[in-house]
Amino acid sequence: MLGSRIKQARVAAGLSLRELAQQVELSAMAVSKYERDAIRPSSDALLRLSKALGVRTEYFFRQPTIELTEVEFRKHPKLSAQDEAKALEDVREQLERWLELEAVIPASWPKAFALPRGLPTRVDSYADIEPVSERIRAAWQLGSGPIANLVDKLEEEGIKVILTPHGGGKRFDGLVAKANGHTVIVVGRDWPGDRQRFTLAHELGHLVLHGRLAANLDEERACHRFASALLVPAKEAVRLLGASRSWIEPRELYLLKHEWGLSMNGWLYRAKDLGILSQAAARRHWDFFARQGEKNFSWREREPGHAYVQECPLRFAQLIYRALAEGLIGESKAAELLGVTLAKLRSNRRMDATDASCCN
Repeated sequence: MLGSRIKQARVAAGLSLRELAQQVELSAMAVSKYERDAIRPSSDALLRLSKALGVRTEYFFRQPTIELTEVEFRKHPKLSAQDEAKALEDVREQLERWLELEAVIPASWPKAFALPRGLPTRVDSYADIEPVSERIRAAWQLGSGPIANLVDKLEEEGIKVILTPHGGGKRFDGLVAKANGHTVIVVGRDWPGDRQRFTLAHELGHLVLHGRLAANLDEERACHRFASALLVPAKEAVRLLGASRSWIEPRELYLLKHEWGLSMNGWLYRAKDLGILSQAAARRHWDFFARQGEKNFSWREREPGHAYVQECPLRFAQLIYRALAEGLIGESKAAELLGVTLAKLRSNRRMDATDASCCN
C-alpha cells in the first residue's frame, strides 16, 4: 500500500527512480524497495520523499479508491507516455481528495451529471449541432449571453472539473472520463482562459454528441462546432458581427474575445461556420494572422494583447473551509486535502491574501 502510493506520487511528479533517489539522497535500489513494499521507509525518509514529490506525508497513507474508466484522452501523437502518465496520476490524486471530502460532507455534490431530455437522437450535419447547443443552453438556463463561468456551471450540473499542471509541452488537449460514477473533464491549469473554456465545451460536446452523429461526420470537428456554438449562440454572433462581412477588425475580435471568452481565432471560425465570412474571406484573415506577431509566434499561435482570464474550480476549496468551520475536519486534514502546508492554510484562514485561488 505505502509502496504504491510512493510510486503514484513519483509518476505524477514525472521523476524516474534514479532522479527521485538523487533528490532524497538515497539509492535507487532503496526507493525501488520502498515502492515494492520490500522495506518500509523511515520517518526521515518519508519526510524527504514528501518534500521531493510535493505531497504531504498523509498522502502516502491515503487509501487509493479511484478507477478511471471510459477515458478519452485528447492529445497530440507526440505526447510522451511519461507525460500522459503524469497527467493521469495527477487526476487520480485530485479525485481521491474529492472523494475523501465527499465522505465528510455527503451532500457536497448537487447531482449526478445527466444529459437533458429532448436532445435529437441523430445529427445529420454540422449545422444540426446548432440547435443541440441551444437545447443545452436552455436546459441549463444559460440564456443567450456570455457564460460568466463555465467551470462553475459544469460543476453545478454534476461534472467534476480537474485542472492539471501537466500539459506535456502543449501536447495535451483535454480529457473526459468516468471515475467511481462521476463524470470528469480535465484541462490544463496554466492554459489561457479562452483555451480552457473552449476545451471544456469541446469535451462536453463529446458527452453530448457521442452516438448521435451520422457516419460521415467527424466527431472532433463536430465537437469544435458544438463548443463554439455553446460559447456564442448563432443569433448572437449574427447580431454582433452582421449577416455578411468581408473583413473583421482584429481589435473587434479582441474585444469580442474578452466579452465572450472565445478566442479571436475561434471567432473567425464561428463567422465562417455561420456564413458571415466566406471561405475566401476567412482565409484572408488567417493569412493575415499568420504574418502578425512576434518572431517565433504568429497570432495563429499566440494572440495579441492580454490573455482571457483563467477559470478556476472553487467548489472544492469552499467545501473544505465549510467542513473546517463545522468541525468535521481539522486543520491538518484540510491542509492535506487542499495540498498546501499547514502554514499556508492558517494564512488563508487569517485572510492574509484575498484572491480567489483555484487551489487554496
